[in-house]
Amino acid sequence: MAVGIITGTAIYKISSIKMSELMIKTPYGEALVFQGKGKDEDLFFLPRHGPQHTTPPHKVNYRANIKALQMLGVKKVLAAYAVGSINLNLPPLSLVAIDDFLDFTSGRDSTFFDGGDSKVKHVEMSSPYCSTLREILLAFSSKHGLQIHPKGTYACTNGPRLETPAEIRMLSKLGADVVGMTGFPEVVLAKELDICFAAVAFSINWAAGIEKEIRFYENGLSELKEKLPALFIDTLREASKKEVC
Repeated sequence: MAVGIITGTAIYKISSIKMSELMIKTPYGEALVFQGKGKDEDLFFLPRHGPQHTTPPHKVNYRANIKALQMLGVKKVLAAYAVGSINLNLPPLSLVAIDDFLDFTSGRDSTFFDGGDSKVKHVEMSSPYCSTLREILLAFSSKHGLQIHPKGTYACTNGPRLETPAEIRMLSKLGADVVGMTGFPEVVLAKELDICFAAVAFSINWAAGIEKEIRFYENGLSELKEKLPALFIDTLREASKKEVC
């Protein structure tokens, strides 16, 4: 079974696996995807900002990316998001297995069902993220020396600017634990195409207003960049043994 990993800021490659580059043409544009070689040929890796981080969050072609993975036969996806911490119990370098989200983006193509030939579909979002993938991810995390908070709400803003202190206070009151710029619409698009999708947010800073100035925490990040993809691969391998998410 083909599986996929999507990453963004800080994680631009999977160093443990040899990969070849593919440019996939979709009805929504082209998407750059990397495919594992040899025994890993069923693993596909997609750096959403590009390998050199040249695409800002509001310009990412989310529909092309998710459609490309579907066209490659991918059935299960794990995604990683660099975020800012809002919840004071989640200091920088914390990891969270996201279980819900708030969308504050604008101008993004967030559905494959625009009416007309593509018809209309109202995708059900009571459980946005795959519970099976999340359970395996959490069960395997200690094996890779990672501690992951079992749930958290991700607030997605448009970017590329960071949020204001007032916006963070608002998001906190609405129940957001972390804030980022790319978590939406990936999860919705994957759900529309019946792709099992789960995600981990890793904090690299306190959100605006929590400290006097925003500063990015880098100590330990290089280790995380190796451990998290390895955890994702193990999780997806185990999940592939299950027919249903």
